[in-house]
Amino acid sequence: MNYPLSLSFKIAALAPQIYVRDASGTELLYVKQKLLKLKDKINVFADSGQTRQLYEINADRVIDFNARFTFTDTAGKVLGAVRRQGGRSLWKASYEILSADDRPVALIQEENPWVKVLDGLLSEIPFVGLITGYILNPKYLITESATQRPILRVTKSKAFLESKFAIERLEGSMDEREETAVLLSILIMVLHERRRG
Repeated sequence: MNYPLSLSFKIAALAPQIYVRDASGTELLYVKQKLLKLKDKINVFADSGQTRQLYEINADRVIDFNARFTFTDTAGKVLGAVRRQGGRSLWKASYEILSADDRPVALIQEENPWVKVLDGLLSEIPFVGLITGYILNPKYLITESATQRPILRVTKSKAFLESKFAIERLEGSMDEREETAVLLSILIMVLHERRRG
């Protein structure tokens, strides 16, 4: 993939819509989450035209405190999964990324939980909430499970009336299947953590 990637969605939209683009601006993925679903089932498309579905993400339970989200391709083949580490995620977001054979691949962890707490609190105050997206920008580090080497960093970017995240490559190597699982895990993490700030 052509890094850095950008991930964006409109804050005012009723149903979350996420656009993932590469460094040249080419759309890589598009997600539109359905409203009022008791159990998450998310279709991931190649672009916002929704003409070609690439992946499906399914939650294993209704309440997502320790939910596991499994990624499959259009043929139903499992590509991997991500599991929110509920207890750890109360204070500091933590997600474990798994391979298709349930082997730990990587870990997503919030770098500074205070930034997200302040962002969440201040964004609820009228007028002040409009500028928090310029001041407070949480960061998440993705590290390889085996070596603890940092592979990617996800940073909330300065934005007005939308949320934007930059995904930058750090070091380490991933095969294509692992890279897909990591990117889909980042989508899940952003969908869930945006509710907290």
